[in-house]
Formats: sequence, C-alpha cells, structure tokens
Amino acid sequence: MSIFDQTIKRRCTNSVKWDAMKMVYGLNDASDILPMWVADMDFAAPTAVSKALQEHAERTIFGYSFISEEAIQSIVDWQNTRHDWHIDKDSILFCNGVVAALANSIVALTNPGDKVLISAPVYPPFFNIPKSNGREVISCPLVEKDGAFIFDFETFEQALAQNVKAYILCNPHNPGGFVWDEATLKEIVRLCAKYDVLIISDEIHADLMINGEKHIPIAKVAGDEINRIITCMAPTKTFNLAGIQVSYMIVPDKKKRLQLEAVNMASGQGSLNTFASVALHAAYTEGSRWLDELLAYISANMDYVKAELEQIPGIRIIKPQSTYLIWMDYRELKLEEKDIMNRLLEIGKLALEPGTKYGEEGRGFLRMNVACSFETVRDGVERFKKAFEQ
Repeated sequence: MSIFDQTIKRRCTNSVKWDAMKMVYGLNDASDILPMWVADMDFAAPTAVSKALQEHAERTIFGYSFISEEAIQSIVDWQNTRHDWHIDKDSILFCNGVVAALANSIVALTNPGDKVLISAPVYPPFFNIPKSNGREVISCPLVEKDGAFIFDFETFEQALAQNVKAYILCNPHNPGGFVWDEATLKEIVRLCAKYDVLIISDEIHADLMINGEKHIPIAKVAGDEINRIITCMAPTKTFNLAGIQVSYMIVPDKKKRLQLEAVNMASGQGSLNTFASVALHAAYTEGSRWLDELLAYISANMDYVKAELEQIPGIRIIKPQSTYLIWMDYRELKLEEKDIMNRLLEIGKLALEPGTKYGEEGRGFLRMNVACSFETVRDGVERFKKAFEQ
C-alpha cells in the first residue's frame, strides 16, 4: 500500500479546496460536492517537512528570524540535482508566493501603462496582476495542434512588436500541463531579445514532471540573454506547502535584483516567515524520494482517468507531461460551459474548473486535479460518469 493511498479528511479545516466551494461555485450547500478543482494536493507533506516544522514549533519562541545559509544552499543544490541548472546563490531573492513574485517583478521592472504579453489559456493571475498594477495586458493565444497547445511564433513576434515591455511565460504550462522543449524556449528568448522584452517565467510546476519528462528552465538555455530573465519558483506546489507561503526568484542581473529588492522593501516583503525557511530546507534536502513516488502515483491516476472518461463519447484527454492537473477536452459534446458545469455540480456532485477561467481560449475544456488517493479519483470518475447518464 502506498503512502498516497491514505485519504485524509480535510473538510472543516479552513481548506480553500474543501471548504470554500459554496462561495466559489455559488452553491447553497457544498457538503456533498467532491472538490477536484484548485491546485493543491490531498496528500500529506513529506514526513521530513512535518518533523522539521514540529521541532521548530517546540522551540516556543518565534521572534525575528533570517533565512539560513543552509536553506539558500538547498535551493542551489536542488536546481543542480533536479534540473541540471547551476545557479549563483547570490541571484536568489525571496517572496511569500509566486503570485507576489510576479507582481513585484511587474512593479519593479515595468512602468504604469506598459504592455505586458501573455499566452492564453493560462493561469488567471497572468491576466489580473499586471492589470491591477496599471499595465496593459496583451494576449497572444497559444494554438491548438492535435490536442496540445503550441506557440505561433509569427503571431508572437507581431505581438512583441507592439512595444511590449514584458512577457510572462508559464513553464511548464498551466492549465495544459505541457512541457516546452529547448527549441521553443530558445525562440522565445531570441524574439524577446530582438524587441528588448523582459521575460518573467513562472516555473512553479517545474518539479512535477510525469513519466520522466525533463523540465528546462528558460534561463538555462538563454545564453547571453540570461540577464533579461526573472525565474519564479517554489517548493509549495511540489510538496503541497501552499499554506506556508514560500517562493523565490532567480535574478542573474544585479541591477534588476536591486530594483526588485527596493520594491520588496517598499511593500514590506522580501523575507520569509520562520516556518517557511524551515519547510523549504527540509523539502529540498529530504523530499526527493517522496517526490519520485508521488509522480509515479499521479501518473497512474491520470492513466485511470483517461481510460475511464474517454469511454464517454465526446471526451478527450491528452495525458499531461507535467503537473497533477488534467486538461480535458469536451468540445465534441456540443455543450455550453454553464450546462456542463451544472451537470457536474448538480448531478455528479463534482467540482472541476471551467476552461474559461484561463481565458476564452479555454472554452470547451475542464481542469481536473488528480493529486489525491486512488479511492478519491475513482469516486470522482464515477461522479463524472453519473453527470452524463441522463
């Protein structure tokens, strides 16, 4: 029996995933709804992380603290071992989340009114964060090919030429779970360099590679253009630590680091709480085996969902290359999004994410989180099927 077979009860724990559905989906009662929507896992964090946090809590004094050299070195070692990426520890800046890191990068390195480019469908803060900070968002949609999304670089270049100042890349892609290859990343760098565009790369899903896929940090293949790249990463998605709020930016260019540090200081950010540093260090130094076992378990869950749900005419699933999120195509059903969501919520009692949350380009798709016990996945599959029995 796998450690991931355990079903942990999360209702009534102030869990967004389990306890906020009533508000998120506009329901009178969500007590019988199974949540397979927001991107956190129903798995316990690695034992080493829990143990380190417990030991830290037993010290009973939680005064001002700083990030240890050991924690910083663990980031360097993790990137080297996991992604064959050699980074300078002086290039690391800390933040309390990748969304905050995106926001601070936008504020520090662009000006109000500047154009920021994104590639939809994509994680919603890519739209919201630049807009909230007074920037103009331009979307150059990804193009679907055989069920996967790819870049149309002719259109991408045309968009960059509109005096764009920054491009936010999702690497690997959320919600699609696609891994960008080296040729794609190098072309992004080449074109952004041509038009002098900053690249902010959200790589929070980098460690969640399915079936032996390899993540390529865009900064790793940027060559002489490395100084135009800000890489945002975290152990939170990898080890289910989102509530601890810990992330970091890898910023090779010293001038940009100073600009980011100034914004961090102005907003009162730039450090980590005392538990975040402990969790990061424990995860990166002792969590590798746990992660390898997790990825195999998630892959098996994905195979089961694909085999079962593709028996429903009109449902198509491309197994993700990364993440624990399935991007499901239901366009052949000819159903409106509101209708399929109503079926799932009211008949199946199942909460998935509608594709338009990620932009209009996501219409006709659903996102399903399978980072849960096989028992829960099987329950979700049966609920999905029930929604289409009528």
